[in-house]
Amino acid sequence: MITTDTQIKNIIEESLLKATSYQEYRTLVQNLVAEGKSTGETQTDALSNYSMLNDKRMKRLDKTTKLTEETINEVTAYNGNVTWLVLTESWCGDAAQTMPIINKLAELNDNITMKVVLRDENEALMNEFLTNGGKSIPKLIAIDNTSGNVIGDWGPRPSIATQMVHDYKAKHGKLTPEFKQDLQVWYNKDKGQNTVADLLKLI
Repeated sequence: MITTDTQIKNIIEESLLKATSYQEYRTLVQNLVAEGKSTGETQTDALSNYSMLNDKRMKRLDKTTKLTEETINEVTAYNGNVTWLVLTESWCGDAAQTMPIINKLAELNDNITMKVVLRDENEALMNEFLTNGGKSIPKLIAIDNTSGNVIGDWGPRPSIATQMVHDYKAKHGKLTPEFKQDLQVWYNKDKGQNTVADLLKLI
């Protein structure tokens, strides 16, 4: 069944009613981690452990992420009016590495509002923005606030990481724990620069 533009707008509007700010999301994750929990209905030791690691990653990136003067100038000059609605969950490693970067960019310009919703609580929205048929997160949906139209989307990974995943899957059939570890090392070395370059294409 094909969803019409009007239906998509309605789905987005409903999701925005449930959306929180990035700061509220960070507080939610911190509180859940303190209780040994993760977001979502499914609770396992593995998911809570991932959430704990991701809370530390986000805390570090919130403090250490640096943007170039060129990036700052480009974002502050943007005169559109958009909402960046991000689907995520606390256990997602890719989200932890990129959401602080998204927030840093959004904070530079009052015309860019970052909002966060949980994937598993917003199934209708997630189903409209699948990646190769999968519910991969994070997924950023760029919405023009004047028209309500979707003007772009991004995720679940920056373009270089996406290519790394594609190449590894093509060669090995699936992602291994070792590859996932290598991917986190790549994120740490990249320091958000690839994410920034991708997101600048949305504005």
